[in-house]
Amino acid sequence: MLIKQADFVKSALHPKDYPEELKNMEFAFVGRSNVGKSSLINSITGRKKLAKTSKTPGRTQLINYFLINREIYFVDLPGYGFAKVSKAMKEDWNKTIAGYLESKRNKMIFTLLDIRRIPSEDDIEVLKWLDYNNIKFKIIFTKVDKLSNNERAKMLKEIKKKLTFSNDDVLFHSSLTNYGKNDVLDFIESFICIEEIDKIDKNNMQEM
Repeated sequence: MLIKQADFVKSALHPKDYPEELKNMEFAFVGRSNVGKSSLINSITGRKKLAKTSKTPGRTQLINYFLINREIYFVDLPGYGFAKVSKAMKEDWNKTIAGYLESKRNKMIFTLLDIRRIPSEDDIEVLKWLDYNNIKFKIIFTKVDKLSNNERAKMLKEIKKKLTFSNDDVLFHSSLTNYGKNDVLDFIESFICIEEIDKIDKNNMQEM
């Protein structure tokens, strides 16, 4: 997938504030605070300052919509699991995230995990919830430049003690080196193509 245009659309807090849906599905990015959601969006769009990034965890507090090639949305969700905020603020963030995930919008969820960390209980709960509710999702391991190949292999072995997955079923990315950028874009493009084929099949069935 070649991204020719990427523009910020709006920030939203509640479902009523979301922009009108497009004909194509949207791709949302969720994960712990400071896992690299905004950095990943900037990397794959080739726009360094499209999504606001910060070294301070918990900076993204709203749902941010970006229009890509005038045909799909990228959605940057608030981070979860940041300890140094009040309980009330955590609950507000979780409600904001849950409100989007529970919405009926046609969406694919990219769940970001820091490859240097064992998945937290919050990470696992999100993945279980998505799976239970039959919501399409794909795991992306971020910050892969921080580990050598050997370290990466060892860390994946430890992570697999908590999560069941094949390395071929997940994506890897580094916002520093853009490693894995094309893999993420190719996956998005392939999913859009699958959606288009499904729409054509449904239309043909209705005409029969």
